Amino acid sequence: MDLQDPTPDLLIRAYSRGIFPMVDRRSGEVVWLSPDPRGILPLDGLRVSKSLARAVRSGRFEIRSNGAFGEVIRECAAARPGRWETWIDERLVDAYTRLHEMGLAHSVEAWRDGELVGGLYGVQVGAAFCGESMFSRPERGGTDASKVCLVKLVEWLRGGGFQLLDTQFTSPHLERLGVIEVPRDAYLERLGEALRRWGDWPGCSAWAPPGRS
Repeated sequence: MDLQDPTPDLLIRAYSRGIFPMVDRRSGEVVWLSPDPRGILPLDGLRVSKSLARAVRSGRFEIRSNGAFGEVIRECAAARPGRWETWIDERLVDAYTRLHEMGLAHSVEAWRDGELVGGLYGVQVGAAFCGESMFSRPERGGTDASKVCLVKLVEWLRGGGFQLLDTQFTSPHLERLGVIEVPRDAYLERLGEALRRWGDWPGCSAWAPPGRS
């Protein structure tokens, strides 16, 4: 098994064991991680600030599911001010795109006036969704777009019977949204329970707030 060739089969085996890949920025090698502690967002623990609630209600964004997976992952991989390096390379773009074509990787997208301005993507194993990356394009009117996508993601996961939303790591930004850390053993126990079931990803192709056509 070539660990530098992240095939869809290898990815699913890894995620099912609580392991995920990243590209080391210095060596260019694919490294496989299982952090301890682990970041998760309890599906009943999302914190929606007043400003985020206003963004959700505003109708600025149309939120779609799996409408532009390739664009989302490439936007997540793109260099941006303050983040000139990325852990996503063409090997991972190809592998996750193939997973998406198999129905095992999903994107949530924020569109404004027909343009993609934010989104996130991740991998589904059973009733677990393993969030990988998210982006916003504030210069194109996408301020808070990724966070609005996260609000909709949590709604969809809860409605589809998912049991676990894995964020891998945490940060002050994610903690403000309700992400917590749990020991790796506790995470693996939750993952094992989620693998015994299957979550239903939303069949709808698009969602828009009330009052928005």
